Amino acid sequence: MNSEAFYNRGMKISARNKLRGTVETVNIGVVTAKVGVRVGDNLIESVITRESVEEMNIKVGQQITAVIKSTEVMLMIE
Repeated sequence: MNSEAFYNRGMKISARNKLRGTVETVNIGVVTAKVGVRVGDNLIESVITRESVEEMNIKVGQQITAVIKSTEVMLMIE
């Protein structure tokens, strides 16, 4: 199911960090794929299954939402 279908069906998600961006890279391997999503000046990379990329039909240039669910978020000051 693609992310648009997910949100259009009114499903809810517990993750609070949802960042809308553009797919910049898709590197498909045998089992996994690395997807780079540009959110402003930042590139967020996610490693997901190849099957997920194919089922969601993720392509470079596509608008997508990166959903970040983590037990730890680190902050840094330079």
